[in-house]
Formats: sequence, C-alpha cells, structure tokens
Amino acid sequence: MANAPVQRMSQLLAKTLRDDPADAEVLSHKLLVRAGYVRRTAAGVWSWLPLGKKVLANVERIVREEMDAIGAQEVLLPALLPREPYEATGRWDEYGAELFRLKDRRGGDYLLGPTHEEIFTLLVKDQATSYKDLPVILYQIQTKFRDEARPRAGILRGREFLMKDSYSFDLTDEGLTESYGLHRVAYQKVFERLGLDYRICAATAGAMGGSKSEEFLAPAEAGEDTFADCPNCSFAANTEAITYELKPVDGSAVPPAENIDTPDTPTIETLAASLGVPASATLKNLLVKVDGEIVAVGVPGDREVDLGKVEAHFAPAQVELVTAEDFTGRPDLVRGYVGPQGLAKVTYLADPRIAPGTAWITGANQEHVHAKNVVAGRDFEVDTYVDVVVVQDGDPCPNCGTGLTLDRAIEIGHIFQLGRKYADALKLDVLGQTGKPVRVTMGSYGIGVSRAVAALAEQTADDKGLCWPAEVAPADVHVVAAGKALQTELALDIAGKLAEAGVRVLVDDRAGVSPGVKFTDSELIGVPKILVAGRRSAEGVVELKDRRTGEREELPVAEAVALLTR
Repeated sequence: MANAPVQRMSQLLAKTLRDDPADAEVLSHKLLVRAGYVRRTAAGVWSWLPLGKKVLANVERIVREEMDAIGAQEVLLPALLPREPYEATGRWDEYGAELFRLKDRRGGDYLLGPTHEEIFTLLVKDQATSYKDLPVILYQIQTKFRDEARPRAGILRGREFLMKDSYSFDLTDEGLTESYGLHRVAYQKVFERLGLDYRICAATAGAMGGSKSEEFLAPAEAGEDTFADCPNCSFAANTEAITYELKPVDGSAVPPAENIDTPDTPTIETLAASLGVPASATLKNLLVKVDGEIVAVGVPGDREVDLGKVEAHFAPAQVELVTAEDFTGRPDLVRGYVGPQGLAKVTYLADPRIAPGTAWITGANQEHVHAKNVVAGRDFEVDTYVDVVVVQDGDPCPNCGTGLTLDRAIEIGHIFQLGRKYADALKLDVLGQTGKPVRVTMGSYGIGVSRAVAALAEQTADDKGLCWPAEVAPADVHVVAAGKALQTELALDIAGKLAEAGVRVLVDDRAGVSPGVKFTDSELIGVPKILVAGRRSAEGVVELKDRRTGEREELPVAEAVALLTR
C-alpha cells in the first residue's frame, strides 16, 4: 500500500475557534467554521481550508466512482455561459433574479451557470449524429451559481456551490426510464457510502420541466424542505408534490345560497367566532396576481395556502399577493368579503377539498355580508383544481389514508425525466435506423456535493463537535501528542508508521498548546479514531478512542498500530 501523507497541525492552515460565529444559525455552519474547515469570503461565498477540502474531495471521489460504475463519462463544461441557449429554452427569463447575468466588454450577454441542460444538449448535438452514438450519459462536478436573495446556513445555501450534474440522452422513452433507474440506484449507493440517512421522495419538476421527478432528502432540523412520510406504506413525498384525488359529493339536498349579515368579520377567525361554526366550514379566498392578472385561490378556512404550490402551477409566470391598491376600481372585489360566486373576470383556482357538491360559508362580495349554503358546482364554478394547501401533520396518505408525519430535510439529490423539452427547444435529433431524424429524450440528475458535506455535519455531529463517517473524514486517525517532548516524539513516530501502511494521519504536534485544548480540538475536528500519546508514553502505552462511541482503551504502541492498519 502506498504511503499516505502525514498532516501536522503545527503546519496546518486551520485555526479552531472556541465560540460559534455570530452569524451562524445552524449546527453545520457553527462547527465547520469552528473546526477550521471553511471560512466566509462574502455572503453565500465560502473558502474551503485544507481539512474541508479533503472532506469535499472524498465526497467527490465517491460520487465519481458510482457515476463511472454506471458507464457515465466525465466532462467539464464552462461556468461562464452565453445567453442564447438559455433564451431558446425560455430559462433566461424564467430563472428570474436568481440567475447571475453579466455583460462582456462588447455588450454580449452571459450568465454564470446554475445548471447546464442547455449546454450539454448542444454538446451532444455537436458530437452525436446517429442512433449508434446513443445512449450516452455525461456528467461533471463543477461550481454552480445562484443569486440567492438571502444566503444562509453556511454552505447549505450559498450563492456558489459544488454540484455533480449528469445528463442522459436516449432514443426512446423506455431508454430514458432505464437511464433514470441507473441513476436512482447509483444515488442510493452514493448516499449509503457517505453514511447519510436519506429518503427518496416524489417531487415537483419546477423550472426544470419533465414528466417525473424524485428528491433525495436527508432529514435534519436545518433542512429547508418539508417532506411527508407514511408510517403504514412506502409513500414519501415533498409536501409540494402531494396531490389528492378530486371526490365530488351529492349537494342536491343543500338549501339555496343565502346572504347573512356579518358585521366586522373580515377574517376567517372573526367569521367563525361570530357564527359559532368551525373554520373548516368556511371557504377562504386568497387573491394573488399572476403576471399582473388577479386570480382567486380557494381553500377550506382552516387551511393555509401554500404559495410555493401556486407558483409552481403558474410557473414561469410571476405570482405575488395583491395589495390594497389592487382593490381600487374593482367593486366586484370587496376586501375581507370575497366569495367565488359572481366573481367577474377573475380566474378561480381551488384545492380539491372544494369538490363539486361541497357547501360553504364564504364572502358575499358585499361589505359586512357573507353567504351560507354556497355549493361548488352549483353556485360557482372552479376553473382549475390544484392541490394548494399547506400539508399538515396527520393529513391522510394519498395511497392508504393513514395519517402522514412531517419532517424537515436537506435536499441532497434530485433526478428528473426531462423528456424532450430541451431537445425540442435546441433541435437535438439524430438519424435513426430508418434514416429519418429521431428526437432525443433526456434526463437530468444532480447531487449537491458541497451540500452533502453540510448534511453529513448536521446528521452526524454531537455535542462535542463533528463526527465524520470513515469514507469522508479528512484523516483516518488523529494522533494527539499530549505535550511533552517525549510524547511529541512518540506521536510523530506512530504517525509515520501508520502513514507507511497507507493510513491517513492528522497529528497534533503543536507546541505551547495545552493537552486540554488538543483533546477538545480532536473531538471538534471529528476524525473517526483518536490516538493519544499521553502520560504512559514512556512505557510505550497509548490511548485509542473511538470518536463516535467514546469507547477508549490503553494499548501498547505496536498493538495500537497493528489494530489501526489491519
């Protein structure tokens, strides 16, 4: 086995900190900075120090090995990209303010790539001309850019981040399904090797487009995604992707709609209290603007509208809440008393819970007046049904009806069956077996490499610091010289023997640093095994500690070296 380098902390560019950074909100942010893995360069922009770079490189290596194993070919495309391909697919505008746009000295428009579907499509268009050239899977591990409005949580949500993005190109939909399946299995192997706890969840395609999409989510308190898990069946989904079947009911026995005086009841809470009914008996109508046009969104009064779902439905159109000014000149829209019956020139979007035949108490489009016995399908029509409520803990599983449980998670991977969206826009065809052009179908697959580092920190850290799984740790063994010259000499000798056997060693040989600080730093840094040359060094005895379990034992040096090199 080849010698592994010894990293000496006396020479290492890494300063540990006793206190959390003032701006740190989540555990991974606090610990990665305190342990000397990363440093902030600007808002959402981070520098990787030597220990952090080693962890990042280990994640890259695992991802690369599993991608190569499915026959994917690695390339490297530019991060600075021309406007034209993104304009052809519509994403130059669809990405909105999150896209970094810039001009060169000649006035040409460019962007910093957030993802590379267009450029990979053009690459294959240039290189593949026949059905014999396909299928092919290409990937890269590269820096991406996104102009986040509020970069936060350290490397979890930055404006610059490292990502593995791969793309499959197939002749048929069956081929796309196979490529998608290969990636799905490869991702499972990646995250299992990384030591991550994860869930595969149904997801929305969003601006990426396509017919099928799944997320790989790592449960963590710091996560920005919420997913629902069924304790009774295999169902798991991002809450934005949960849909329910529309189930009409018989509303023929409901009396005619009737207006009722309800002074000073502009909110669901005041209305329900005034009438002595549960909020679930009322119909809430939220007004939004979609590219400037007012749209009403109806949900049961005891539920909240998930604006993310509304935005996903209307994407790429811009969705925003109405303001007081939007009611000016609109006598049909009475603030606090809007009802779907009689709305003029307003599109009405409703959640499936507002099914045909259901009866509601809702606004009568008159100030201080509501209407009861208002029946969907009889007294008003729904233009489009879309699941738009915020999913709650205990909502029924769409598959089996059992109450769902909700949890926070970090998105660590996402896979898409794109279909022909990008091939159509950029005219990606090859000659088929019959000599006629065949439109290629695509898949897109991403892993957040730098984000995986943060997710691992969130999931594996304890109250003492980081606690890396063996495959991604910056070293296999952290050798600590407790302080005296004899102990330092022994620590360096042990480090050399371990390195000769191919063991990656971090040795704390810092002079003038107390044993207590060294022990604290060894736990903060989080290498899997800690070997201490301490009070019994003169006897040739050292202490070996398991960072995760805390188990420790005293061993002769030869036995400790043999144990760590076997």
